Amino acid sequence: MRKYIFDVDGTLTASRSKMDPEFSSWFEHFATHNACYLVTGSDRIKTLEQVGFGIYNLCVKVYNCSGNDVWEQSKNLYSGIFALPLDVEFDLRDYILKSKFSAKTGMHFDQRPGLVNFSILGRNNTLEERAMYKEWDEHQSERAQIATTMQERYPHISFEVAGDTGIDITLPGCDKSQITRDFDLENDRIEFFGDKMEPGGNDYKLASALASAGQGIHQVKTWEETWNLLKQLA
Repeated sequence: MRKYIFDVDGTLTASRSKMDPEFSSWFEHFATHNACYLVTGSDRIKTLEQVGFGIYNLCVKVYNCSGNDVWEQSKNLYSGIFALPLDVEFDLRDYILKSKFSAKTGMHFDQRPGLVNFSILGRNNTLEERAMYKEWDEHQSERAQIATTMQERYPHISFEVAGDTGIDITLPGCDKSQITRDFDLENDRIEFFGDKMEPGGNDYKLASALASAGQGIHQVKTWEETWNLLKQLA
């Protein structure tokens, strides 16, 4: 049986945005007739805002917070716990002060089940500020450099670039790849769609695990690209 796993931000939606209405209608029909799963760094509330209750509840499971908060419709199957060590927080706050990006909007640390999302820009941003940081970071690679340096400094913690502005911080093994325990990689046929499959991205470890097992992985840049690929596979 073919199973479809989807990242959300940058894959089913524009980052931090709701699904396109036409795509949402098409995808709801697709999820009605196919085994679909969501895996996202976002929490349940934000994911519901993005995809809606209909699609959320049509999915076999939704792996929020990179698989650290697992839902089956309205039933919470598992919720992890992770607190950022103070020395790690101090180092990250130093990066905020030293960053050359001018806008700092506050709420730089977002505590989620089993995960902390860190953002130089901060989560109290406007869409314009978010777009500005995304473009700036694409040229400066600030997040990738921070994640790499912090990973070397704290090997007992995992740092991964996530979304357009953040870095997901978890315990090792508590990244998106942990969801593979719910699948039969020898007998299932899996198609995974994500936008951050490059090394250091928060889709990378899951994509690598699936690719090693001979499963299908599809790196996309936009939800439109995901839709076009799904039409070819459906």
